[in-house]
Amino acid sequence: MDHDLIIRGGRLADGTGAPLREADIAVRDGLITHIAVPGTLAGTAGETIDATGLLVTPGFVDIHTHY
Repeated sequence: MDHDLIIRGGRLADGTGAPLREADIAVRDGLITHIAVPGTLAGTAGETIDATGLLVTPGFVDIHTHY
């Protein structure tokens, strides 16, 4: 396996203020290793998530939580 996880086709909010963009994201050992245009990310993964139509927000913490 090249990656532990690949998240495919999600709308990426990268925290820089840049517009949202469609992306494939690869993760290995808990770190993002690649961000690519959908369909261009090479390699295999132990787990793949289809995030089409979903928002992907790496590192985002939702502080609006009810317990």
